[in-house]
Amino acid sequence: MKLKLTRPLAFFDIEATGLKTDTDRIIELAFVKVHPDYTLESKTWLINPQIPIPAKSTAIHGITDQDVADCPIFRQVAEEIWLFISNCDFAGYNAIRFDVPMLFFEFLRIGKYWDYSQFSIVDPGNIFKRKEERTLAAAVKFFCGYDLENAHSAEADINATVDVLLGQFDMYPDLPTDLKALSLYSNHDKEILDLSGKFTLDDDGDIVFNFGQYKGNKAKHDLGYVSWMYSKDFAPDTMKICEKLLGINQ
Repeated sequence: MKLKLTRPLAFFDIEATGLKTDTDRIIELAFVKVHPDYTLESKTWLINPQIPIPAKSTAIHGITDQDVADCPIFRQVAEEIWLFISNCDFAGYNAIRFDVPMLFFEFLRIGKYWDYSQFSIVDPGNIFKRKEERTLAAAVKFFCGYDLENAHSAEADINATVDVLLGQFDMYPDLPTDLKALSLYSNHDKEILDLSGKFTLDDDGDIVFNFGQYKGNKAKHDLGYVSWMYSKDFAPDTMKICEKLLGINQ
């Protein structure tokens, strides 16, 4: 592996009851942790989501209510997961859009704030979209030369994602090998400010609104709108940015 690792890099993939990261629930969570010496450690959890799994979701990943009926709920395995991923950076296919916020909200529901600002996130899916605009299955075929079998199984998908990232380094020698730089590249050279994307950074490095009538405006010039946001029910990580802009609890 060409990546220069100073701490473990945890590749992960989630299968869930649906695509709404703030309200749907995890039913399968798989990790492959690459240590700085490139030894591997893997772990998979099946989780009872405590809500029905819609048929359209089962049609994708094949997991039914009966499959997870006797599995632990997230709260029961949360500490084990938390310890397994402590001091890690992360990687996952479309993880910035889906897997990271899904896990963030699962932890939040049990009173744990998973501070994603403290680690780097590499998204091979975004790298692929910047380079080739394809799906995971096409990425496996393109970079690795084999057909992805058992797609939408968390274990199959995450192992395929490891192979894809390795293949991307082989095909694109200009990819950064520094993990933080690769993390920025995989998110279109933008630092992740909040998972819902209400804020982003402009070319000056200033926080700007990324939605609504003030989209593109520097937030520091429209603190009235920031105050309005702070009075509403936005996600906790978005509220933290509002607090920073308003000088609250600093």
